[in-house]
Amino acid sequence: MRVVIYCRVSTNKSTQETSLSRQVEELQQLASGLGADVIDVITEQESGYEVNRQGLLDLLDHVSTSQLDAVLVTDDSRLGRGNAKIAILHTLMKHDVRLLTMQSTSDYVVSDAEKMVLEIVSVVEEYQRKIHNAKISRGMRRAVANGFNPQRNIQNNDQGGRHRIEVPIEEIIQLRERGLTFAEIAATLRGFGYEVSKATVNRRYLEHQSVAET
Repeated sequence: MRVVIYCRVSTNKSTQETSLSRQVEELQQLASGLGADVIDVITEQESGYEVNRQGLLDLLDHVSTSQLDAVLVTDDSRLGRGNAKIAILHTLMKHDVRLLTMQSTSDYVVSDAEKMVLEIVSVVEEYQRKIHNAKISRGMRRAVANGFNPQRNIQNNDQGGRHRIEVPIEEIIQLRERGLTFAEIAATLRGFGYEVSKATVNRRYLEHQSVAET
């Protein structure tokens, strides 16, 4: 089991350094008892209500990139407090990363209030995905209805990775002339495999217009 040890105290007082050291020692013993592979030990002195914490950001990097199995904390309040804690718990759940504490080596059990909020967040995210997909579908339908042929116009839509952003400027111009917004153009191109944002489409279009006017 791959784990990260995360320890936090809320102030920068020197007296808190002893608390951090104690947390690290206790969690290393816990990890040893679990036979876990500790890939990082993160300590910081920051408020639990903040999400803009360097240590937390390092932890979330591990969550998304290190094939992490669990995060070890002395208690759940070390991870965060209030809305910050809910957001962090949600991120762990999305990546199927367990939260283990000194109180229990079983998975952390959310409270009824936390469970309710997490369920609401999940529902909102699902509808956000549906809205995003609907925008892509609408953009593609409008483009095709206005004479845009993706098989003829979009070339090399298999980007083979994300080494650089490929933007088919001619197609952007055609779609813009057919009345699509920059957001709809970006959604349409993403549907064909181009990883582009509304801002990128807008910028490339304006760059082309500027060159054309010179």
